[in-house]
Amino acid sequence: MSRLRVACFSLSFDGFGAGPGQSLEQPMGEGGGLLHPWMRGTQTFHRMVGQEGGSTGVDDAYTRRGFENVGAWILGRNMFGPVRGPWPDDSWQGWWGDEPPYHCDVFVLTHHARAPLTLSDTTFHFVTEGIHVALERARAAAAGRDVRLGGGVDTVRQYLQAGLVDELHLVQSPVLLGRGEPLLQGLDLPALGFAVAEHQATEQALHLVLRKP
Repeated sequence: MSRLRVACFSLSFDGFGAGPGQSLEQPMGEGGGLLHPWMRGTQTFHRMVGQEGGSTGVDDAYTRRGFENVGAWILGRNMFGPVRGPWPDDSWQGWWGDEPPYHCDVFVLTHHARAPLTLSDTTFHFVTEGIHVALERARAAAAGRDVRLGGGVDTVRQYLQAGLVDELHLVQSPVLLGRGEPLLQGLDLPALGFAVAEHQATEQALHLVLRKP
């Protein structure tokens, strides 16, 4: 059966998954770029952005695994772009240029309707009916493969609170943001059915995989 999983989701040591003040210049908010050096140095990430080289150790293995058997994605609107409110037009086409890294159908949660957008082999569908409809559509598109929940923080929290996430791979980076968007504040993960299934530390991060038995 298709699983809903979160993969490669970076947190600061004090629990923030993004900094405050997201903008075109700072997609992850103030200080948010400090959360991802562990991934940006990997061979998998280098290939995604058309570069050579990169590390091939544990961080790379987790990055690569995050893309395996994924048939569809779900994103919150902030993960698609910085535009707020009704779409003024269709000019904003995401952070990624003409070759998004998804290579499948992506379902973007939004309160404002917009026609689907296809870039290369990725089609973005804009879902206004909420998290359950987005998951239903994503599972249909995934055709038995997993659905990856890409974020942002509020979107992951909504799916966690609804008990819909099957696997949660968190990556704790050794930085402090001080403020921003906390991922786990107020959530009782054991009560939601999660237990630590894997943990592995590297020079740049601590990987934790939580699963439901």
